[in-house]
Amino acid sequence: MSKELLTMAELVSNEKELDIEAVFTALEDALAAAVRKRFHEEQVEIKVRIDQRTGDYRTWRIWHIVDDDEILENPATQMRECVAEIEFPDAKLSIGDVYEEELPNEDFGRISAQNAKNIIIQKLREAERNKVFNMFSGREGELVYGVILRRERGRIIVDINGIEGTIDRRDSIARENLRNGERVLCAIKKVNADMKLPQLELSRSSSEFLIALFRKEVPEISSGAVEIMAAAREAGLRSKIAVRALDSKTDPVGACIGIRGARIGVVQNELAGETIDIVVWDEDPEVFIKNAMSPAPVVNTHIESNNKTIDLAVPQDKLGRAVGREGLNVRLASELTGWSINVLSEEEFSKKREEAQIAKEANLAQALEIEQETAAKLIEAGYENIEEIAYADRDELVNEDKFAEELADTILEAASNALLKQAFDSEAEEETVDEMQVSVANLDDLSAELAEKLIAAEVNTRENLAELSVDELMKIGNLNEEQAKEIILQAREPWFRQ
Repeated sequence: MSKELLTMAELVSNEKELDIEAVFTALEDALAAAVRKRFHEEQVEIKVRIDQRTGDYRTWRIWHIVDDDEILENPATQMRECVAEIEFPDAKLSIGDVYEEELPNEDFGRISAQNAKNIIIQKLREAERNKVFNMFSGREGELVYGVILRRERGRIIVDINGIEGTIDRRDSIARENLRNGERVLCAIKKVNADMKLPQLELSRSSSEFLIALFRKEVPEISSGAVEIMAAAREAGLRSKIAVRALDSKTDPVGACIGIRGARIGVVQNELAGETIDIVVWDEDPEVFIKNAMSPAPVVNTHIESNNKTIDLAVPQDKLGRAVGREGLNVRLASELTGWSINVLSEEEFSKKREEAQIAKEANLAQALEIEQETAAKLIEAGYENIEEIAYADRDELVNEDKFAEELADTILEAASNALLKQAFDSEAEEETVDEMQVSVANLDDLSAELAEKLIAAEVNTRENLAELSVDELMKIGNLNEEQAKEIILQAREPWFRQ
């Protein structure tokens, strides 16, 4: 039987191209599982070791020695020190020791063939997955060549030098017809250690695949002279890629396109003719967004940096090109830049800006209690909010902006009052918040006895008290309904002041 073990281990190792150690480990686990069956439902710990030179093997049961007073979590693996002295007197065991009690070997020929086979296959699969994981981990985004083997449940199985990878439907290029036996280029999308997931996920539809193709075809990118800043893609239809040159003498777009479009042509051929827009990245988001909208011309913009939104005005006859089929161009530009982009005709843009201007004038006029025409004049002069107006120079308002002295004084006074009101409102809000955090022990209208009861019930602050229902307070404080109502109303009084 020893020769049979060695022969089996060698055959499996050669067939699966696995380390011989992994194969012997699988065999040892199979033998250990067979031994555990002797103990029926006991959760014993068994160790089997095979001599890889002779094929002989030995079996041990593992005991963990614990304190005499300790509660045994698993009596099948734990033994109290006093019992160990009786069972194994020559071993001289103490707390914390691990004792290996040798057992008769399980006859390999008597092992349930199916059980052994299942364990060995499982262990070999784990070993294979570990091998693949170690080989590909950290290589996400890298290009690999493979051969199409078959299709399974909508997935394409690809052979990569004897290792199977998976291209999911969503990672395929739309309408691309890949045939069995065809050589295909993919990007490594993800490497999974979990047995329940496809181990090597591949992609031809991701932005990472597009970026990897450009790195492969454009020497300036692989050398670092040109940097890819972002990419957005709708596989099979259109892509946008943003690049910049680290040297002002290098044309990043020209480098990616190549002489007579040679470089970009290779990439497009790999992507089944997908349209690719190469745009220049710019640190100014407004300029970058204009570039990203290529090939549509942008004639005007309005940017709102606080929520990363921008309105773009394009000529009416170019509106369709700017939006793209089913919104594709603007959607990709938005993904590329990270901004929300609204594409408008010049007429729509002007109307929207006019409505926004009117609203701004109306809000300022209402806040300062002045005519809207005056508010419009202030905004035109560069004073767009109350704070800017409150701290404006009177002489500048009168002389440069041509406000009458009396009107200038009225405006400045109104702005100062409005600013002061804002400060008071803000301070009052803060005071209310602070007031609600006062400890119930410091509330004048509560007795010390009631405060103690409330704190014991974890009602520690005025806010906690205000949030109680009448029934809850009656129960905590042993109060009648009227008393409870009055106390809760007093606690909520700062809220009413707001």
